[in-house]
Amino acid sequence: MTAPLARRALAEAVGSAALVAVVVGSGIQATELTRDVGVQLLADSLATVFGLGVLIALLGPVSGAHFNPLVTLAAWATGRRGKDGPTARDVAVYVPAQIVGAVVGAIVADAMFGEPLVQWSTHNRFAGHLWLGEVVATAGLILLVLGLARTGRTHLGPVAVASYIGAAYWFTSSTSFANPAVTIGRTFTDTFAGIAPGSLGPFIAAQLVGAALGLGLVLAVFGRPAPAQTGAVPLQGGPELAATTLP
Repeated sequence: MTAPLARRALAEAVGSAALVAVVVGSGIQATELTRDVGVQLLADSLATVFGLGVLIALLGPVSGAHFNPLVTLAAWATGRRGKDGPTARDVAVYVPAQIVGAVVGAIVADAMFGEPLVQWSTHNRFAGHLWLGEVVATAGLILLVLGLARTGRTHLGPVAVASYIGAAYWFTSSTSFANPAVTIGRTFTDTFAGIAPGSLGPFIAAQLVGAALGLGLVLAVFGRPAPAQTGAVPLQGGPELAATTLP
């Protein structure tokens, strides 16, 4: 990631805003078109899959297309600090950019559909089985994005990550938020995709647990990455979460 930090932070903010606008906007559209909750969730998940895939493909070469504080922290924690991955300074800039972008995305989605620009969600998601769903969804996401990098398949990121999130909409009880920035942004809209502020803390705590579990699974499945060698060429074009070398 060779772009200036300001440009990378802007890409993270724009990507996070667009992602939340897709999630919230498609949810509003779906509820206006049908009362069938299953169809509503299908529409929301399909829009998210397509939107996320496009955003990763477009912005991945600029910032790594994290759009998620946990992905940024996982990339930093894998030991590549300052090499091919984010430094502590990058993390300190990326995370606020992602959160601000997510909030702006929710507001823009509400504005597009004539909803109040800022209205705290009343969608209560305070339940143990939902927290477990977040642990599972987040652990799987971290395992996927770091696993792609460890195996030299970051070019598959747009399809693989978007497909996983689409599947996790359906196989997890929480519909797979798996992202603290997106979770915060979704408290600002009292629509289909919203989450009540009172449910925010446990959701983010569960996501943190899931991220730690995902990192543990990466080490268990793939082992520690080999030291970088002279002339190594980092693969480009996907989430770019860990340094890899061409065989």
